[in-house]
Amino acid sequence: MEIFFTILILTLMVSLSGVAARIIPFQIPLPLVQIAMGALLAWPTFGLHVDFDPELFLVLFIPPLLFADGWKTPTSEFLHHGREIIGLALVLVLITVVGIGYLIYWLVPGIPLLPAFALAAVLSPTDAVALSGIVGEGRIPKKIMSILQGEALMNDASGLVSLKFAVAVAMGTMVFTVSGATIEFMKVAIGGLLAGIAICWLYGKSLRLVSRWSGDDPATQTVLLLLLPFASYLIAEHIGVSGILASVAAGMTITRSGIIRQAPLAMRLRANSVWQMLEFVFNGMVFLMLGLQLPVILQMSVTEANADPNVDLWMLVMSVVLIYAALMVVRFGWLWMMQLISKRVMKNKPMEFTSYSLRELLIASFAGVRGAITLAGVLSIPLFMSNGDAFPARYELVFLATGVILFSLLVGVVVLPLLLRGIQGMDKTAHRHEVQMARAVMAGTAIESLHKMEERLAADTEENIDLELVKEVSSRVSGNLRRRVVGKEDMERSLYAENLERRFRLTALRAERAELYHLRATQKISNETMQKLLHDLDLLEALLIEKEE
Repeated sequence: MEIFFTILILTLMVSLSGVAARIIPFQIPLPLVQIAMGALLAWPTFGLHVDFDPELFLVLFIPPLLFADGWKTPTSEFLHHGREIIGLALVLVLITVVGIGYLIYWLVPGIPLLPAFALAAVLSPTDAVALSGIVGEGRIPKKIMSILQGEALMNDASGLVSLKFAVAVAMGTMVFTVSGATIEFMKVAIGGLLAGIAICWLYGKSLRLVSRWSGDDPATQTVLLLLLPFASYLIAEHIGVSGILASVAAGMTITRSGIIRQAPLAMRLRANSVWQMLEFVFNGMVFLMLGLQLPVILQMSVTEANADPNVDLWMLVMSVVLIYAALMVVRFGWLWMMQLISKRVMKNKPMEFTSYSLRELLIASFAGVRGAITLAGVLSIPLFMSNGDAFPARYELVFLATGVILFSLLVGVVVLPLLLRGIQGMDKTAHRHEVQMARAVMAGTAIESLHKMEERLAADTEENIDLELVKEVSSRVSGNLRRRVVGKEDMERSLYAENLERRFRLTALRAERAELYHLRATQKISNETMQKLLHDLDLLEALLIEKEE
């Protein structure tokens, strides 16, 4: 029962955190509000204690979040920015592990070299979810955000694989060689991607069979979709490849394979709603868990500092600031280097970084905040070595990683809005024109299909068809579509007419819903009839409201 109540409390706090973030006078990002609420729950006054299991954390939270990110990431954009993403998610991670690892070894005397490399490995992944929580959706220019999202998808795997290598060498279970590590990394990465694609393909085949047997039951199909990221992660880890990359690959494959597009309408609507809810809850849980661990981490660090004369708590705090500053310097330096390489070597097909200004390079640098993967990675470092001795400087590693996470979020809250001031994120005018262009082209195609259908019905001699009625219905539908296929001079009038029609339809629809409840209250219709008609009205209203937004 204790676990059940803990889950209920955490879910309630995630829900309340969204309200708290809106009513707080200062614009505090949602992740920081959730971290503060978690730390408050763990305070002795409330005494909520959660035993953190890093393996359970990775399996429960990371696969669905990465799957959702992969689902939302356009494959064409990801491939288009492939060189930039590889440069950040692979090369920059290796530079960070080596460079920051040596800096930590030199900066904190109590941390040996291999544990320092392990800490640098968990500090290398960035968190696009935390970044969106800081600056909001659409604030960062698309040419920067597309690369940052792709980097965050890929550098989780490279960072955690580097962590495994560092821990294995430190514990004496592996002998490190450059060639051996390279081969192992390629095997784990490529194997994870192939595993995710294969599992998603098998899921698509299974979904068609289940749909045929269950009669397009949306509940069954939605549950199977929820299991897909966990299946991808667990199967990939079981065969010895990257479960994280498998989850990402499954999420990206499902958008390209047409599985969701070909699924029944009810399943698509329910799946989108369920995933939006789960993504909000899981993201909130991650930052709540970080807040819940803060008092324990701080207490252990103080205890360790009092017991070990080589550990100074204030020096650790200063080390957090210096390590974060070094991470930003390395990140900015590598971005500038990639820009220079692109300008001089890739003149025929330059990378996106070539067009970045100094300000945009700084935005891309400070946007590299740390989050859930860093926390899970550092807490997954074992307590003991293979010979039974304590893992060297583990509590210092946990303290430094947690400090860098918090400090990166705080710096992002302050610096990123200043850097983004005056910069237009998503061009709303261009986006609106793009939507209008797409709707006009779609309407033109739809009108052609109506004419063909009218011709088929007129040529059908087997059915007794009223041609006047066919033309009347066709003209009515075509008239609504033709309003979209207009020139620029008639665009404003067309938009006004559509909005006016939408308002009338919403008014009529809400009146229908009120009358439906009245019919049920007076027992003129059954509850089953009311629920069916309410479902139809809800779908129509959701469509109208979405168009209005």
